[in-house]
Amino acid sequence: MAVKPNTRLAPVEHQSAPLRNKIMVALRSAIETGVLQPGARLVERDLCEQLNVSRTSLREALRELQAEGVLFQTGARGLSVGVVDRDEAANAYRIRAVLEALVVEQFIEHAEERDQRSLVKDAEALKTAYRSGDVSRILVSKRQFYDRICSGAQNALAFDIINRLVLRTSSLRSRSLARKPRQAQSIDEIDAIVKAILARDVAAARRAAQAHVDNAMASAFKVLDADEEAAAGPTSAKPAGRRPKAALSAS
Repeated sequence: MAVKPNTRLAPVEHQSAPLRNKIMVALRSAIETGVLQPGARLVERDLCEQLNVSRTSLREALRELQAEGVLFQTGARGLSVGVVDRDEAANAYRIRAVLEALVVEQFIEHAEERDQRSLVKDAEALKTAYRSGDVSRILVSKRQFYDRICSGAQNALAFDIINRLVLRTSSLRSRSLARKPRQAQSIDEIDAIVKAILARDVAAARRAAQAHVDNAMASAFKVLDADEEAAAGPTSAKPAGRRPKAALSAS
């Protein structure tokens, strides 16, 4: 199925921004939150009905998401949500770490005082979201926080690439964010990033941004390790050496 049982996408409002963009936002959100899971086949009829949009508008959005590498061709005409293996996930996190270290440095170089004040507010909102434990709220606040950093850094391209990388690891990431230890750890990491930015300490800001992503990857792989152990069963011996590739999907 394309959609988890008892979970539906919200209809798209037909106003302002191009409808195609709104559909893309809705589909990205569905992928991030696990409504559309890795490997899920997209059924146009179902998506049109749930989003309350025409098939023409939906197909325009699907083509763009396919071009971004979020969706993949399956069969003659079908599309499905991309599935990423352990190595690809590790690469996605490592590239994110480099990009996020870059944009905090550029924020320090280019941001004005009003950008710093807005960043502090966004950081407080993000920490509040972490404390709430609401994964959907955390995801929205994280996007706003990094949008602010990339905007102040004058690097919209980095924000676009970061979002694509995040979508590639979305199901694993959302389950990692649901872990209480990761939520508490993230609050300290956001504090470290903002503190370094306000002090205009480029080296410290880069280290803090990289540590945030490195720890996110470690937390995500704890989720994957638990899945692999559960699948292997309590009496199965663990193989020595490097683990084989495994698809990352929400359970």
